[in-house]
Amino acid sequence: MSEAGLPAADDRDAASALAASATPDPQSDPDAFGAVVVLWQPQPEHVEHLERVRAACRHLIAVDNSPSADAALHARLRAHGIEVRHNANRGGISGAYNVGARALFDAGRRVVFLLDQDSQLGADFFPGMMRACARAQSENEAFIVGPKVFEVNLGRYLPVFSPQARLPKPERIDERSEGLVPTLFVISSGSALSAAAFARIGEFREDYFIEYVDIEYGLRATRNGVPVLVNTEVELRQQVGQYVKRGIFSTSNHVAWRRYYASRNAVHALRSNASRWSIHWLIELLTLHQVACVLVCEQHKLRKVVAIAVGYFDGLFGKLGTFEQRHPRVAAFCKH
Repeated sequence: MSEAGLPAADDRDAASALAASATPDPQSDPDAFGAVVVLWQPQPEHVEHLERVRAACRHLIAVDNSPSADAALHARLRAHGIEVRHNANRGGISGAYNVGARALFDAGRRVVFLLDQDSQLGADFFPGMMRACARAQSENEAFIVGPKVFEVNLGRYLPVFSPQARLPKPERIDERSEGLVPTLFVISSGSALSAAAFARIGEFREDYFIEYVDIEYGLRATRNGVPVLVNTEVELRQQVGQYVKRGIFSTSNHVAWRRYYASRNAVHALRSNASRWSIHWLIELLTLHQVACVLVCEQHKLRKVVAIAVGYFDGLFGKLGTFEQRHPRVAAFCKH
């Protein structure tokens, strides 16, 4: 699952714009959708942002994955009409998504949005995304729709990958501002999931814990006949990690334990779908790229390279679950 950066614009302007979108588009029913926001030791600015999201989304659940419950924080959120579930990181980000999505779908919501605690939402986000969902639903009750994502670190929009191609290649959509574009997967932050899709695809894989959760879900959706679409009319700004660039190498500079999950889950997700798409050849390339980025750009090189190597072999042999359960000593060494 990814981390989005904080807005660069003046906070007060962002607050006014987001609050203005609380009045839904006539085509949208405010009771038709809800949102899950995953919290991890949120800072004050995250809490304030969450309260602004609540002004635009009537049915909002904050799933707190922080190790211990913050009673004062939870009371403040509930006072603003935000439902709170303390998940204590059970199942990682996948577990948080499942807890929130189940609750919202059980309450009758037809569409659920997945958000990070600092996802940057524009004024037209929910109305614009719900218009796209209405178009998607006219073709298929089951669907996943994601916004057009601008990666701040990279300075460009994320590409799409054609689900029809045997050998999917990245396709730029920078100039597209209308319509829905089919793709193999979308990032989880900002994506909309229909009730029919959740019923057909199933829950997010909690044995993945974090990293490649959304990619695996998108691949599984496509295999099960659920269209995955990018709504080019709504944008979301994302900033992943503490970006470092040196020469031709660039990296999000994630900590060692996340490197384990990124390596392992990439191997597992791509190998598991090799019979449908020729993407398994990327495994070694992605692994070598991770190692090269660590060696050139990052600190704690030994810990991170060990984590990547262990993750690679675990993914190769399908050994999933948490790093600590699988390799307690190695995980303790890589705990940075």
